[in-house]
Amino acid sequence: MLTKRQNMLECIKGGNPDRFVKQYEAINLVMGTPVKSERPQYMKGYAVDAWGVTWNWPEGVVSAFPVHDEEHIVVKDIEHWQDYVKAPNLKFSDAEWEPFIAKIEAVDRNEQFALPFYAGGLFEMTHHLCEIQNALCYFYENPDELHELIKYLTEYELQMAEALCHYMKPDGIFHHDDWGTKMSTFMRPDMFEEFYLDSYKQIYGYYKTHGAELIVHHCDTYAATLVPYMIEMGIDVWQGCLVTNDVPELVKKYGGQISFMGGIASELDVEDFDPAEIEKEVVEMCEQTGPRFFIPCNTRGLPGSLFKGVYDSINDAIDVATEKLLK
Repeated sequence: MLTKRQNMLECIKGGNPDRFVKQYEAINLVMGTPVKSERPQYMKGYAVDAWGVTWNWPEGVVSAFPVHDEEHIVVKDIEHWQDYVKAPNLKFSDAEWEPFIAKIEAVDRNEQFALPFYAGGLFEMTHHLCEIQNALCYFYENPDELHELIKYLTEYELQMAEALCHYMKPDGIFHHDDWGTKMSTFMRPDMFEEFYLDSYKQIYGYYKTHGAELIVHHCDTYAATLVPYMIEMGIDVWQGCLVTNDVPELVKKYGGQISFMGGIASELDVEDFDPAEIEKEVVEMCEQTGPRFFIPCNTRGLPGSLFKGVYDSINDAIDVATEKLLK
């Protein structure tokens, strides 16, 4: 029987997996760096992160969100963004990196990939700093300034990649950046190419040339039109692939160049979930895609589920799919 890591490798390389990969089973997310990335806890008020972005997590909301009123927005004038945006310090001692080195050294790399967790990505940082509506307008009205800001964010990510590879020697990176809504991307593919493609080629290229075996990019949106760019960037696995992307068609069209991790509707992650409904959805998706280039998974960018029991129920359903479809 293949280890979890071996089985995932067979899956994404188009080999002979002996079972469907169960969600995050082969990925160990190593959380944290010496940079303090403060986020509030549920209903616990506000917190300010290392970039100066203020966050709030109110009651009834599934996650913290940036606060973008006039008082708290970071970039108050895009034409003078340099006056407002200051990258966090990345000069830390060996001792300050030790707790995070210990975390990654504790991972059994025969069983799992050890991947540092990185969020938010270049697009998310753009609108965290500027506010989403402002940022989308700047692509049209202030492209030069936005190019400069993205270059600044890219240089920071490259410095972080250098530090992660030097101190933690990971198997790759698990990187967040959401590029759309449930039904569409936030920008046309050619605009995405203009503003973000080269930056991500640099970032993911750095990891690849410094020992990374696996680039996993989380984007729980519609982004099917961006898959050719994901491939060009060097992404191995698109995690968070929503069902609105037509996952079986993506596997058919792009399998062998990139793999897809997701395909389980987020609407199933509810308090009164039905295990039978989850099993039906999971088995049907696995039957349509097969065990190569596809990892059945909920679309959240972390292991687990919003409601207790859903994640385990999906795992149980994947076992059923293996028994029905592969044995």
